[in-house]
Amino acid sequence: MSGDLSSVLKRQKEQISKSSLNEEEVQENIIQLVGFYVGDEEYAVPILSIQEIIKQIEYTRVPKTPDYVLGVFNLRGNVIPLIDLRRKFNLQPQKASEDTRYIVMRGENNIAGFVIDKLTEAIRLKESAIDPAPETLKKERGMIHGIGKKKDSIITILEVEELLKRDF
Repeated sequence: MSGDLSSVLKRQKEQISKSSLNEEEVQENIIQLVGFYVGDEEYAVPILSIQEIIKQIEYTRVPKTPDYVLGVFNLRGNVIPLIDLRRKFNLQPQKASEDTRYIVMRGENNIAGFVIDKLTEAIRLKESAIDPAPETLKKERGMIHGIGKKKDSIITILEVEELLKRDF
């Protein structure tokens, strides 16, 4: 099971009998995403990679980790690393607000919580409305799955497996 959108689409099709998608939407290859803001930019990840979204809870700092790893938190008996996406994306740290959330994402072998500034909405895009990451973003391309074209804006779709990779 890979973390890319192709495998997510396959899993969505397998779950079709349990979901509210109609046959026409399946034939159009609809990708379901969850949108959120980090700084002034909107990002999204496939909905099936999200274990849950929670309000802020206490975490414990872990020494000798990169500055974007805030620490770990306990979620129903599971210790989960907490990553600040602002810091990971080289943005200025910001004090948490009432909109701040933790998105707990699960990949093939890893799980982590990510601090986001604000949750936006569930997004449904046709697969044809998602372009690959531009060549000029070579270094970041691994983290960016693609660019989704919404009605009147664009959204950066992140590669969950890359976000979950431990580089410390």
